[in-house]
Amino acid sequence: MRMRYDHDSGFTIAIEDSSQVGEARRTAGAVAGAAGLNETDAGKFAILATEAATNIAKHAGRGEMMLRSIRAPGMCAAELVAIDNGPGIPDLDRAMRDGYSTAGSPGGGLGAFSRLATRFDMYTAAGAGTVLLARIEAPVAGERGRHPLEVGVVRVPKRGELDCGDDWGIVIDENGRALLTVVDGLGHGTAAAEAARRAVEIATEHSSHAAGVVVATIHAGLRATRGAALAVAELRADQSSIRFSGLGNISASVISSAGSKSLVSHNGIAGHEMRKIQEFPYDWPGDGMLVVHSDGVSSRWDLGRYPGLARRDPSVVAGVIYRDYSRGRDDALVVVVRAAA
Repeated sequence: MRMRYDHDSGFTIAIEDSSQVGEARRTAGAVAGAAGLNETDAGKFAILATEAATNIAKHAGRGEMMLRSIRAPGMCAAELVAIDNGPGIPDLDRAMRDGYSTAGSPGGGLGAFSRLATRFDMYTAAGAGTVLLARIEAPVAGERGRHPLEVGVVRVPKRGELDCGDDWGIVIDENGRALLTVVDGLGHGTAAAEAARRAVEIATEHSSHAAGVVVATIHAGLRATRGAALAVAELRADQSSIRFSGLGNISASVISSAGSKSLVSHNGIAGHEMRKIQEFPYDWPGDGMLVVHSDGVSSRWDLGRYPGLARRDPSVVAGVIYRDYSRGRDDALVVVVRAAA
């Protein structure tokens, strides 16, 4: 039995003033509906999106909000990640108190915001901005299961494009083995998105195979497309191991208390040019995170610059990396995976 961790393409909203708050609320309603949330939970998610967008407009001046639906074994959810480069929150404890506001508004406070969400997390620093995560989760009737991994994603199309040429997918079997695929379609726009989407579909269809075999199969299946860079990781949290195979400029690293280890890919473009496919085994410590991203994000990031960030939700980690290291001229995708607590 395979358990697909599903997601839709998601939405990114640029928040530049209060006029985008309504768009955030309406988009949140659509995402909640796609996730399968009931009317009450969808209403909660719309409130969260409205408040998060309002806070960006009031306190930071501008920022971005990513909204996506999530489908996992026994659970559906809607998630938002709000990102800004504003002044940050110098006194987080005070900001979490009910009624606190620095903008002259009634200010229900982050405490009320966090209680409304099923899952809430954030990372902030004075003068360095804020990344906030809020998720509404609901059980799926008739399904049982617990996801053995925590997966965080930020996926953003190039400015001016509707389709994102970067894509990802993860499939988990009944034994807890997971196959993660991250793809960067050549170029950007619709043709790049089609190549990336097809690569993820092929990986899903062949998810029981080894990582290197999946890379070879995707290469054969993308010949009619413009091609893509890709990385495939076979994950076993219970065995603390990763088997990794990459083709092209997808960056991947394992981050843990023991340090950082970059994962090796070979040059090439899936569907067009492939000189060599090779699998590499890596240790995955119990406190380790796998960070994989497209070349729309610089590989010069260093989590050591952010005290405590590695303990935050994977979507918050992905948000900080995207915010501070996105190149800003291409599609961008950051996927962060770690074993569930």
